Amino acid sequence: MGHSPIVVIGAGYVGKRVLQRLDDAANIGLGRSTSLDLDSDSDSENGQTMPVALPDTYCLLYTVPPAPNENSDVRLQKLINMLQPPPQRFVYISTTGVYGDHRGATVNEQSALLASRDRSKRRLSAESIVRSWAQERDVEVTVLRVPAIYGPARLGVERIRNREPQIRESDAHPGNRIHVDDLVSCCIAALRGNAPAGIYNVGDGDHRSPTAFAKEVALQAGLEMPPEISRKEAGKLAAESRVVDATRMRDVLGVTPKYPNAADGIRATLKTRDS
Repeated sequence: MGHSPIVVIGAGYVGKRVLQRLDDAANIGLGRSTSLDLDSDSDSENGQTMPVALPDTYCLLYTVPPAPNENSDVRLQKLINMLQPPPQRFVYISTTGVYGDHRGATVNEQSALLASRDRSKRRLSAESIVRSWAQERDVEVTVLRVPAIYGPARLGVERIRNREPQIRESDAHPGNRIHVDDLVSCCIAALRGNAPAGIYNVGDGDHRSPTAFAKEVALQAGLEMPPEISRKEAGKLAAESRVVDATRMRDVLGVTPKYPNAADGIRATLKTRDS
């Protein structure tokens, strides 16, 4: 695909890191701070346009979550109405939540989509919106279905310090997560790599439970272990459970996680100033 400029819509936790790693002045990051308001009442038909001129050819990364309290992704719809010209490739950050509850079973990109939570349903709707729009315009679409993201400022250290309880290990479900640096690698591979467009599950392959993850953070940070309670006490009787298979991320997208062991990712994160 060459090295077309990259346009990142939603230059936040993930997007800004993609731009920083690419470090190319031709790339563009857009969000609220650059006057791109996807929550305004207007759309391109009523005069709203991109705050900057888009390149003639470019690839786009969209990291903006759907607005809450909406049935579909109105932010995404407003954005695609403004994409003139359309990109060569559209990379959409979705969620592994679209698989819903598989009772601890392993899911891959062909598994049933059983989204039950509203935010997951909105992501599923967004996937459909962007694919339909792109098909009409001959735009390649890559969907990255992403689990929990951890990294600087996202280790849950404050919750541990505040003694917030974890679900006891015997009741805990398997975890799915990825270090933000590895997610950035996936985004760049999807934008600039030779991998085919399509759907890719993203994950580090370390399925330790959220409880085990929190205890590892506590151990490495020198904090008291968090208290543990039963799932019933936590009021999470119907929490979703699944193991996300990210084999395709490795074998087709071509990304091998730098942190396949969450303990190593936690250790690296704690060395940063923003842990």
